[in-house]
Amino acid sequence: MNTKYIKEIAGDVVHNLEYNSERKPLIIPEYGRYLHVLIDQATAIEDRTERNKAAKYIISVMGNLNPHLRDVLDFQHKLWDQIFIMSDFKLDVDSPYPIPSREVLKMRPDPLKYPQNFPKYRFYGNNIKYMIDVANKWEDGELKSALVKVIANHMKKSYLSWNKDTVTDEVIFEHLFELSEGKLNLLSSSEELLNSNDLIRTNKRVSNKIMSNVTQKPKIIKNGKPKPFIKNNNNPK
Repeated sequence: MNTKYIKEIAGDVVHNLEYNSERKPLIIPEYGRYLHVLIDQATAIEDRTERNKAAKYIISVMGNLNPHLRDVLDFQHKLWDQIFIMSDFKLDVDSPYPIPSREVLKMRPDPLKYPQNFPKYRFYGNNIKYMIDVANKWEDGELKSALVKVIANHMKKSYLSWNKDTVTDEVIFEHLFELSEGKLNLLSSSEELLNSNDLIRTNKRVSNKIMSNVTQKPKIIKNGKPKPFIKNNNNPK
C-alpha cells in the first residue's frame, strides 16, 4: 500500500516545537529526561504487579549508568531512594528499603559551631587557649611563671607565623591578659620575650623544611626491589 507523502508547512513545524523551558524541570538532571519519563509512566500504571516490574526495570537501567557500583548494596539503596525522589514521592511500589519521605529530604543539618571561642585572635590557635586555662588553675610560683613565659613566647611565635611584621612584647602581653580574662598579667613585668627576627628566621626555616618534604620526589626502585649493596673493595690482594 503506497502512502502519499504530505508536505508539512514550515510554520506549523516551528510552532509545534517543544523547548526544554516549556517542559517539566528535572528533579535529578544527571539521569536525563527519558528516565524521568519512564518513572512517570511507571507511576501511572494501575496494576501493582506491573508497576513493581516497571520500577525494578528502571532501577536496572539506573544501575547500568554506573556499572562499577551496580551490585553494591548501599548503592542499590541509593537508587531506590532516587527513584522515589524523581517520582515526586508519587510512585507506590514495594521497595526492599525504607521509603524516604519529603520531610526527611527537606531537613537541614544543624549548623556546626566554630571551634574557637576567641575568633578575634585566630592565629594563636586553640592550644594556646588550653594552655592559658591550665596556667590559670596553677598556684603562683616558679613553675607557673615559667609556664606563662613559655606561653607568651609561643604566642609571639604564632603571631609572627601569620603576621610577618615585627611585634612588640607589650602587644603579646595585652593579648595574654585578654585571653586569660585578666588572670595572667605581664603588662607591668620586665620580662623579655625571644627576639622577633630570630623567631621569623625559625618560622621560615621550618616552613621551607616542610615544603621541601612535600615537593621531594620519591625514589623510584625498579621491579619494586631495592638495589643490592655492593661492597667496594679497593684493597689489592
